[in-house]
This record gives sequence, structure tokens and C-alpha cells, in this order.
Amino acid sequence: MSLAERVTAHLPYLRRFARAVTGSQKSGDAYVASTLEAILADPSVFSKTLPPRVALYRTFLKILGSITWNNEKPGDSPSPGLEAAQRNLEVLTPRARQAFLLVSVEEFSPEDAAAVMDIEAGELQRLVDEAGRDIARQIATDVVIIEDEPLIALDLERLVTALGHRVVKIARTERQAIEAVKRARPGLVLADILLADGSSGLDAVNEILRTFSVPVIFVTAYPQRLLTGTRPEPTFLITKPFHPDNVKAIISQALFFDIRGRPEQPRLAAV
Repeated sequence: MSLAERVTAHLPYLRRFARAVTGSQKSGDAYVASTLEAILADPSVFSKTLPPRVALYRTFLKILGSITWNNEKPGDSPSPGLEAAQRNLEVLTPRARQAFLLVSVEEFSPEDAAAVMDIEAGELQRLVDEAGRDIARQIATDVVIIEDEPLIALDLERLVTALGHRVVKIARTERQAIEAVKRARPGLVLADILLADGSSGLDAVNEILRTFSVPVIFVTAYPQRLLTGTRPEPTFLITKPFHPDNVKAIISQALFFDIRGRPEQPRLAAV
């Protein structure tokens, strides 16, 4: 496979990343162009030992770090669905922004994201944690947890509060969940599927979304009931048993993209 073939398939995603990192379509595209020019001038800057996408993003960040960063704002407004994300990005330092975007938006594994940034795994996690804390400070919110297992509920509450949010209610049944959201009007909901009295967290969420738009993260031991390959499906899903760092990253991601800004929430169906 030629160098051009190895690079071309990943360019649309690199442009997305570049625009988010720099805060400008104009600047992002200019840095992507500079990256391609550097690769053409000296192919050795593009690692042959890394996967092509990792090598391309890594080359881009090296070019970005070697040129004065022009964080010029574009003349026209970003698309409505990205306006909240763009505002939230502005609070992050450049390196934390890069780490967060690589993991949460570009969906690199932590190992590949560390390779892209040419840092150790521990440093990547520190930057992702920094991003999560910065986002949380900017958009700290009230949270309702729908979970019938007390120990799991307490673990989730601890993780949520560690990010600077406030848990206003832990609901154990569908009815409790619906009533809690009506009263508290939270900025985030974490929901299990199967609840204490045999009721459904999924039904609770669908009822909530009929009248109130709020980002929802499903935390479940039964992901197959939600991930069926059909639409609509949940945007944010955590599988039990969960890793604390994964929970914190997903919470930050859900709030980062401000799902509440979307015009409508589709009804979710389980099989």
C-alpha cells in the first residue's frame, strides 16, 4: 500500500480533530495541509511501525507543536450541534484538549492515544483526568442516578461527586426515577435497565425524555439489550462491572457534547 493510500482514508477524521484542537476550521485545515506537505517532503516523519491512523495523527501533533498556534476563530458560526462542544473545549489547556479529543471523540484506545501524543500511558490518563475536571468545573450539574443496587449506586455517587457534580436523588424504581427528574430537573441521568421492583430503567428514561431533554448514560450488565444494531440506540453506555476511569470519561463526554441542546430525543427500544 502506498503512503498516499495509507493516509487518504483518515484525512476527514484528522480534519475534524484539527478543527476541534485549534478552534477554527481555517486554522485546522491549514495545519492538516502543513502535515501533508511535511510528509511529502520527508516521508520518514510518518512512522512505518505504527498503524497508519496513529502515525498520521502523531505527525500532525508534531507539526502543530512546531508552528506558532493560530487560534483564530472562523468567520461563520459552527454547526448548531457543535456549538456547546466548542464552548466547552475552550476551557481546556491545549494538551488536555488533545488527550480528551483523541480518547472521547476520535475513539483511540488509551494506548494508541498515548502513542499519538508521544507520551506515557500515565501522562495520558493525567491529561484526560485534567480535562474531565476542567469540563466538570465549567458545567457542574445535578445528577439523578437510577440504580437499585446500593453498593453500585454509592460507587456511582462517589465518582460523580469527585468530578464536581451533585447527586440529587438515587432512584430504585421507575416511578421514583420519573418523579425525581420532574422535581430536580437534573443536567444528567445515569440509569440501570433492570430495577428493584421489576420495573424498567429504560421505560423510565423514555417517559422522562417525552417531556424533558437531558443527557442519559446507561449503566448496565445487559448491553445486548440496548446494542442490537438497530436504531435508535443510546449514545452513552457503560457496561457493568465498570472501571472508574471509564465512568468519569463518559460522564465528561456526555456533558461536553451537551446532549440537551439537541432538538429531540428518540425513543429507545430494547429487545
